[in-house]
Amino acid sequence: MAHFAASPLLLTATGFCLALQGCGAKAPAGPMPTPEPFAEAILYDGQGNRTGVATLVPEDGHMRGSVEVTRGLTPGAHGMHIHAIGKCTLPDFVSAGGHLNPESKQHGTENPQGPHAGDLPMVTADARGAAKVTFMAHTNMATLLDDDGAALVIHADADDMRTDPTGNSGGRVMCGVFYRKES
Repeated sequence: MAHFAASPLLLTATGFCLALQGCGAKAPAGPMPTPEPFAEAILYDGQGNRTGVATLVPEDGHMRGSVEVTRGLTPGAHGMHIHAIGKCTLPDFVSAGGHLNPESKQHGTENPQGPHAGDLPMVTADARGAAKVTFMAHTNMATLLDDDGAALVIHADADDMRTDPTGNSGGRVMCGVFYRKES
């Protein structure tokens, strides 16, 4: 029967080393894999107060999105869209242009000639003015971060999902410009 001397165990980057001396374990050579970059937009209200964040992560040729608003919305449903220009000038955010619409479609998921690439589901605020939503967006990083960028805009009213060009979703109450972010 073999006899092994008891020795403390050392945990290394590549596994276990059974002795204090002669371990010699090294991390694998070459660059470590890095997660894919994603797009993020910090949301602001018309007075310039930070109100939330939007994140879009590449997934299967589209973007998996999430929006979290921490305050500032009136309770209820609000239209939410990706707008074609990455500019959010206070107080009305008109600088963000129209909805992202590279295929020249009409607005709304219930419109037979739609939807725009920037059409998103509504976000519903609770009694405190906070909201969270996840969704899939039919766009990509290259479009979001092209020469004029893109912005996420939340509107004052619900989106009817069919009336061109905006779904009757009212004024723009929050806006954030997308930028590239590394994990």
